[in-house]
Amino acid sequence: MVIEPKIRGFICTTAHPAGCCAHVKQQIDWVRAQEKVEGPKRVLVVGASAGYGLSSRIAAAYACGAATVGVIFDKGASGNRTATAGWYNTAAFESFAHADGLYAKTINGDAFSNAVKEETIDLIRRDLGNVDLVVYSLAAPRRTLSDGTSVSSVLKTTGDEYRNKTIDLKTRTVSEVAIGPATQQEIDDTIRVMGGEDWYDWIQALRDGGVLADHAVTVAYSYIGPELTHPVYLNGTIGAAKRHLYETSGRITSDFPGVRGYISVNKALVTQSSAAIPVVPLYISLLYRVMKEKGLHEGCMEQMYRLFHDRLYAADGVPTDSEGQIRLDDWEMRPEVQEAVSALWEQLDSDNVSQLADVDGYWEDFYHIFGFGLPDVDYTAEVDPAVEIESLQH
Repeated sequence: MVIEPKIRGFICTTAHPAGCCAHVKQQIDWVRAQEKVEGPKRVLVVGASAGYGLSSRIAAAYACGAATVGVIFDKGASGNRTATAGWYNTAAFESFAHADGLYAKTINGDAFSNAVKEETIDLIRRDLGNVDLVVYSLAAPRRTLSDGTSVSSVLKTTGDEYRNKTIDLKTRTVSEVAIGPATQQEIDDTIRVMGGEDWYDWIQALRDGGVLADHAVTVAYSYIGPELTHPVYLNGTIGAAKRHLYETSGRITSDFPGVRGYISVNKALVTQSSAAIPVVPLYISLLYRVMKEKGLHEGCMEQMYRLFHDRLYAADGVPTDSEGQIRLDDWEMRPEVQEAVSALWEQLDSDNVSQLADVDGYWEDFYHIFGFGLPDVDYTAEVDPAVEIESLQH
């Protein structure tokens, strides 16, 4: 079948195996061209199939030469239904890694569950002995708790209703969006899903299972952003969860002697998660234009390489802000960048959005997530959704 992108809301319901393979190879090739990093050698990435998690795994493997174990929650192809992009990404990464003599295995299941934690620990114990870096990059809309109940995250404020500009990316129409306040239950549930509880549980399980190295490092990812997005992000339900994540980094460091827990505050990028947040895609489109013009733009791969090379494994120690957080959003938050974005934001409307914002760049990154729009991929060719990834690498 010829696989085409099918957009529904803020997601694409199809993925292209050859495109996903090409996208993974593109990232690997970029890392190969960079300076090697004296970093971790046995790495666990929880949430390893896309975005920052996938790029973390690639950086660990190809910049540090690390053996990697990934935990994902993705579906394979079924009939004419394609696999998820994460499934194709992971298959491609493993195939490239094995061909290059690197250990790479993946567990596919619910990372919140005790069963997946136990399966992961057994694999690490059997194959690696222990891990010296744990990357927690889980992005999930809901979570099933140990008692069988399910809780979901929401994208709401924690105070008054918030109104600001947003964009319909399909029609390039700028309009006003109203985001209402969450109930206390919704705030609590969002923290249970997106906060640090499960991250702590992973570190506890790994330590109890004897597979966490004595001086291991663990890092989780967060975002702060400009004042413009604070009502819906920093001061919203997501921000409440991210504050809990930050507090958990301190608990991990204090409760597990020898282990260092960090939060890396990353740049705003097009991901499946960020695409769902009102206001944010429009901000990202403006940010892309400004940062590209200033020669400061980075994608997931460049950010994660900088995390390993300049931050986590820097020769002079880990540079952090006054709160102990790693700031990879430093280029985004430069005054000259934010001033330029703010000036464009005030001018923005449906008539000029294509001129003022990098909507094309946003769409390019969005399609790349699902394996579309990559160079040297024949998207008119017939492809079996269940194709073996290895056959696409020649």
